[in-house]
Amino acid sequence: MTQCCPAVLVAAPASGQGKTTVAAALARLHARAGRRVRAFKCGPDFLDPHWLTLATGHPVHNVDLWMTGEDDARARLHAAALESDLIVVEGVMGLFDGEPSAADLALRFGLPVLAVIDASAMAGTFGALAFGLRHFRPGLPWAGVLANRVAGERHAQMLEDAIAGGHPGDPGGFLGALVRDAAFSLPERHLGLTVAAELPDALARLDAVADALACTPLGRMNTDALARWAVPFEAPAEQQTVPKLLSGKTIAIARDNAFCFIYPANLDQLRALGAQLVFFSPLADEPLPVCDAVWLPGGYPELHAFTLAQAITCRDSLAAHVQAGRAVWAECGGMMPLFDQLTPLEGESQAMWGLLPGHVTMQQRLAALGPQQLALPAGTLRGHTFHHSRCDTSLEPVHRTESARSGSTGSGEAVYRAGSLQASYFHAWFASSPQATASLFLPGEAE
Repeated sequence: MTQCCPAVLVAAPASGQGKTTVAAALARLHARAGRRVRAFKCGPDFLDPHWLTLATGHPVHNVDLWMTGEDDARARLHAAALESDLIVVEGVMGLFDGEPSAADLALRFGLPVLAVIDASAMAGTFGALAFGLRHFRPGLPWAGVLANRVAGERHAQMLEDAIAGGHPGDPGGFLGALVRDAAFSLPERHLGLTVAAELPDALARLDAVADALACTPLGRMNTDALARWAVPFEAPAEQQTVPKLLSGKTIAIARDNAFCFIYPANLDQLRALGAQLVFFSPLADEPLPVCDAVWLPGGYPELHAFTLAQAITCRDSLAAHVQAGRAVWAECGGMMPLFDQLTPLEGESQAMWGLLPGHVTMQQRLAALGPQQLALPAGTLRGHTFHHSRCDTSLEPVHRTESARSGSTGSGEAVYRAGSLQASYFHAWFASSPQATASLFLPGEAE
C-alpha cells in the first residue's frame, strides 16, 4: 500500500555548499522536537551518513538509482515512511551532477528539493541560481532555497529580495539564511568529512547549527507545515528470498577508526545470507576471532600506518587464516595494509603486513572516482571506487571492474588474488548480487 510521509531532498548547485551540515541539522532539529526522523544519503558515500546517523539516532542507508537500484530505494523509503514523521535525503555533488543524479532521484520518487546555496559571495545572482535550479528540469518537485554562509541580516535581506524577484508571492521560495560561523563547520579531510565518532564535540556542532536553523522559516516548520512536503511512497514489489549461501559461516569484520567504510546494508545482506558476524580491531592489535572468512572494509589506514605496522598479533593471525585457505575480501583501505609498504602523505614509509607484494603510496590528487561493477562467475556486483593512493605490485589482476559510465572493460579497478585472499580498490554494494557476495567469502567460488 502507499504510505504518505513528509520528505525533503537536501541538494546544492555543487559540492562544498554545506548540504550535509544543513541536512544533519534539519534532522537533528526535528529529532530533538520528538519527531521520528529517518535520513538517507543519495549515491555512494560512507562519511556523510555518520553525521546523519548522529542526528537521527538511526542507521542511514544509501539510495541510488544505479548502485542500489530503484527497487531497493523504493523499499527502504517506504519502510521509513511507515515509521517516520519526516524523511531527510541528502543529495550528492550538485543537484544535476552524475548519472543518475540527485534530481533523477527526486523526480522518480517525488521528493521536494531544498536547495542549499553558499551565498557568501553573491547577492542578486542568488535569485538567478535558485531560479535555474528550480526550472532546469521540468516537473522537479520544489521545497525552497536556503542561503548558507551569509554575512548578516542585511545580506540575508538582499538574498530574499533576489528570490522574490523571480518568484513573487511564492511560499516555497526563500526559507531563510544561516550566517557564516566557524562553529557550524564540519571538519574535512582528503576523502570527505571527518567521521563524527572521532570528534568529542560532534553533537554539540550539530546542535549549534540546529539552534541557528530554528530561527529560520525552514526551522520553524511544525508538523502541519511539514505536511505540504508529504510524499506518497509506494509499497515495493514482493522481495525475493535471499538464499542462505553463507549459512553456518562466521565472517570476521575489521571495524575501528582505520576500517570504518561499512554500509549498514552490507552487514544486513551478510546476515540475510545466513552468516554470523563478529568484529575485531586491527588498530587495537586484536587477533582474528574464530571465523570462516574475513572482510577488511575501507577506511583510513594511511592515517594510522605506524600503529597498524605494529599490529603484529593481528597480522600474524590474518596470515595464518590465509595459509589455512580461508577466504579474505579486502576493499580499498582494507587492502592497503596488506602490501609490503605503505607511504603516507606525511611521515616515513612503513613496512606493513606483507600478505601481498607491493607498495601503496598516498598522493594529493584523486586517483579514481566513480561507479563501477565487478563481473564474477556467480553474478555482477555494483559499487564504486574513490581513493587517493596508487598501488605498485607485481601481481597480475584476476579480474577488473567496469566503469558504469563508459561501459568499457579493462578500464576499472584491478582485483588481485593471493591464495584465498582477494583485494581491490572496488567498494561493493552486496545487495546488488547476493550470489556474487557469497562467493567472495567462500574459497574458490569467486574465481
